Amino acid sequence: MYTKEQLSKYAYFEEVFKSRDVSNVVDSLTGLVSRQYMIGFIQNLIENKVPFTLALLDLDNFKFINDTYGHKIGDGVLAGVSSDLEKYLADYAIAGRYGGDEFLIVNLRDQSYDEVKTFFKGLYSNYNVLRKNIFLGDYEPFVTGTIGSAVYPKDAQDYTSLFGLIDKVLYRGKTKGRNCHIIYVEEKHKDITIQKLAGRGIYTIFHDLSRGFDSQSALTDKLKAMLGILHDDMRISDLYYVGNDGQFRSVSAGESLGEVSDLDKLIVEDIYTTNEINHIEPKSRSMFDLCLKREFETVLMIRIGIQDKTFGYLICAEPHNLRIWQEDEHAIMFFVARMLAVYMQASGEIA
Repeated sequence: MYTKEQLSKYAYFEEVFKSRDVSNVVDSLTGLVSRQYMIGFIQNLIENKVPFTLALLDLDNFKFINDTYGHKIGDGVLAGVSSDLEKYLADYAIAGRYGGDEFLIVNLRDQSYDEVKTFFKGLYSNYNVLRKNIFLGDYEPFVTGTIGSAVYPKDAQDYTSLFGLIDKVLYRGKTKGRNCHIIYVEEKHKDITIQKLAGRGIYTIFHDLSRGFDSQSALTDKLKAMLGILHDDMRISDLYYVGNDGQFRSVSAGESLGEVSDLDKLIVEDIYTTNEINHIEPKSRSMFDLCLKREFETVLMIRIGIQDKTFGYLICAEPHNLRIWQEDEHAIMFFVARMLAVYMQASGEIA
């Protein structure tokens, strides 16, 4: 929890404490600066033309933590992340609770792209703040987050514009799979809007997948047609297919990247997902070896089957990307796999 002494070194808070107690300034649950005074601090820096980097951190899938473990554990996660964040920021940055599971970070030390990148890299690594378990009694939820950032005055000259930029690139990080940070770069991000990033509704995606599937006669062509849609909506780089011969085939290239004949030991239900590749090794050494060779860091695997009959597997695997697959993405891929299974059962065709 921030103390009066810690915050008073900033002129804005020193002035605030003339009429307010620290308990009025600090959020009671997280111990970070409350929203009102965090925004006031940012606006004060802008009024005094003090350069800084502003970041918005959103914890990934926090609703899932609350729904799975209960709100008491959810509160514990918020408090644990906040404590770690305060320690990591040391004496050159300050954090506040913006609302719910969102946090604002003001970094007064780092403003260049490389400096900010290094700052975030440390935040995500070595169990400093994110990509770590929070130990709360009998529960150990794994916590990740998505961050968007921009620099004053380089990227924007007022609070509203600056916040608009970090909100936009934060959303960009979510569409890339979460569990990442996005630094605003004008050349890359100036024409992006949240409306464009939001994409299409699940019905429209299902409808287009069905049409693409039905428009082709051969199974390999059906897979390629659906890859184009999945690439746009799920932003996957490729789609992979494993048939009964155990060959791990790239749909885009149409070639085998290796053999993974023991996936049945790994995928015991319809869907398996992880961004911890080491978890694959005990049950599927061949898949683990292929992931290392192709530098895959996150996978989503779906069984193509009906009841206890399995025709193969669909796999989304991303290199150098620790994305977290969302429930709607599970639904999309399950829908694709079920269309394939029905077709294979009826036609007997195997890619």
